[in-house]
Amino acid sequence: MKAWVIMSVRHRHRVHDWLSVLDEPTAERRLVRALLTEAGRFPTRRTWERRLNALPHTLPAQSGGLGRCVVARLDPWATDGRAVAMDSTVLRANGGVWHQTHRDQGVVPPTSIDTAAHWTQSGWHGWGYGWKLPLVTVVAAVWIPVAAERTAAQHADHAIARLLLPERPPEAHVVLGDPAYADPARHQRGAAAGRILITPCRGPDPHADAGVEVRRLLHKLRSRAIEHCKEQFKGMFDGHGQVPTQGLRHTRRFALGAIVVYHLMRWYRFEQGLDRRVGLKAFLRAA
Repeated sequence: MKAWVIMSVRHRHRVHDWLSVLDEPTAERRLVRALLTEAGRFPTRRTWERRLNALPHTLPAQSGGLGRCVVARLDPWATDGRAVAMDSTVLRANGGVWHQTHRDQGVVPPTSIDTAAHWTQSGWHGWGYGWKLPLVTVVAAVWIPVAAERTAAQHADHAIARLLLPERPPEAHVVLGDPAYADPARHQRGAAAGRILITPCRGPDPHADAGVEVRRLLHKLRSRAIEHCKEQFKGMFDGHGQVPTQGLRHTRRFALGAIVVYHLMRWYRFEQGLDRRVGLKAFLRAA
């Protein structure tokens, strides 16, 4: 995990690139090698590959647990209502795209195409080929993801929500979602689990029921928290372009490992008395 944090900060996502950098005879590289040496021995390349390949299986729990620790330390709900927002963002696959007609026909694509990725449609961005990064984040002045996962793009958001929502902090009783989560059965399950799920009503505007103004305000809060969190995350870790990895395991390691780095940066800046919202990208580049 120590090595992966440094690799994420340095944008080195392959073991070969990582070890090549560490082999350079500079004072900084010697210091990093010393920090990653256990019992006087520096791991071999095969050991690095094996351990980094096993890391993605633990990252959802580690990123979520660290996020909840950051929430407890920073206390972003000191002056705000205790709510979380959920949504997913699409990460574009590395290489070209594998068109659905070719996939159905069994046409073997070029090796540059990530065949483990898939197609999905966004109401804002249209069709995209890649991966989904579902997030549950704090609705407050500071955006802190408290649950995350990395899935193939074709997976429905509401199905992933069943896995993420139990990871929210127990004091967050209000969950704000977009119309994709608007389902009576889901609202009932949320109530049975001790949480209130609030989503926009389906159907043409304007709605005339008694709760429309409250829902409109809450939807604005949801959008401000989750959309800003996603854009900030993508801006910091070059998520607006293609991901630097291929395959389910490596892309999961990239995305969820970046969430861990995101939490550590917020925690460090809080401990140092620095701004917790502004300057994160510059801070990451200077690390």
